[in-house]
Amino acid sequence: IVIGAVPGFLGFNMLRSVIEAGKNVVDISFMAEDTLSLDELAKKKGITAVVDMGVAPGMSHMIVGYVDNLLDETESATILVGGLPVIREWPYEYKIAWSPKDVIEEYIRPARLIENGNIVEKPALSDLELVNLPEIGTLEAFNTDGLRSLLYTTKIPFMKEKTLRYPGHVEKMRMLRETGFFSSTPIEAGGVKIKPLDLTSKLIFPKWELKEGEGELTVMRVVVQGKKNKKILRYTYDLIDYYDKEEKATSMSRATGFPCAIMARLVAQGEFRYPGICPPEYIGREEKIYQKVLEELEKRNIIYKEKIIEV
Repeated sequence: IVIGAVPGFLGFNMLRSVIEAGKNVVDISFMAEDTLSLDELAKKKGITAVVDMGVAPGMSHMIVGYVDNLLDETESATILVGGLPVIREWPYEYKIAWSPKDVIEEYIRPARLIENGNIVEKPALSDLELVNLPEIGTLEAFNTDGLRSLLYTTKIPFMKEKTLRYPGHVEKMRMLRETGFFSSTPIEAGGVKIKPLDLTSKLIFPKWELKEGEGELTVMRVVVQGKKNKKILRYTYDLIDYYDKEEKATSMSRATGFPCAIMARLVAQGEFRYPGICPPEYIGREEKIYQKVLEELEKRNIIYKEKIIEV
């Protein structure tokens, strides 16, 4: 079996090459291309290709698929997710362990949502709202383009994914974006041509860089609502995971890497098989596998707390 974990710009060609070689694959490379376009090739080769098997997309989509399968009629699904430093430091109150360009891309690329059963586009950083989460407090949430395969694999009429940050972050990012700091169009300054995005990334990274051993956390909430036996039920799943001091592992690496590794083991051992491209929501429809993934994550102290209420 192959585990794909390469930079996004390499992901699609890597995935296609692995499928053409006839190898089962579980992938967490966040690529821009539509992986479902490789479905026929994967079916022809008779291999299982699990894609987007991280935290979000990944566990987020698996949970949506699981609840969607339980309900008689699903009305809406909302995914809120973010990686944050434990200590809020001015000016950005934000830290990352990877390239700032990848994060900035989220602040530029239009977000696709489902409204009234139709795909709609909204600007990045739009529809800002404040949400209160246990242990964390108040965070701001804004539209990002994270639904991916869910846009096409379910019939849920209302769906959105939002990224979480400490309050005030979005206003700073909007200011930089609207001023042109995120532009990839070269400009001339001091007789030198430069892309503003390259300069911004260079300047901002020291402020965003997560130092070794620095505390950080991953937080996610998935809310799915719909009808079951003539009742309207709301399923809420909360995850909060922190930096592992003993293993010196970031919460984001744990929350992303472990689901991928667990699914790779299940595929390698023959416990899960799905000829074709398999996004995580398909796995959620298989209750035995879904519960197995949650059990294995719990062994690693990654716990999704479930709450079900009638509304």
